[in-house]
Amino acid sequence: MFNHVVIGVALDHAEMVAGKLELARKVMAPGGRITLLTVLEDVPGFVAEFVDDKGENHLTAKANAKLTEIAGGDEAISTAVAKGKPGVQIPIYADQKGADLIVVGSHHPTATDYFLGSTASRIARRAHCAVLINR
Repeated sequence: MFNHVVIGVALDHAEMVAGKLELARKVMAPGGRITLLTVLEDVPGFVAEFVDDKGENHLTAKANAKLTEIAGGDEAISTAVAKGKPGVQIPIYADQKGADLIVVGSHHPTATDYFLGSTASRIARRAHCAVLINR
């Protein structure tokens, strides 16, 4: 049983979160906790120079509001937003917060994924704890 489960959430695939939450609750120890974590990628420099206002705080607040909505008021679920590449930041966050399981989703791989690697495989390679990949 796991005490702290971090669930990686891609907000453009929020429909997958229910299945991840169900899995996390099955393997979570009594009194355990869940963190819904999404990672906002940096805006490339060539795009940022054409944007008048920096929307980082606005985007972070909006992402956190969506995660809070997904949590549905469950006191065992907290939310967090990180910045960077999901395949790097999710394992770093889990390690820093002492998580003992990361739950991520994965689509069915294509040839491109085998050469470039998917986010789920990057997380599995970098994580210092168990990783459960939900398909």
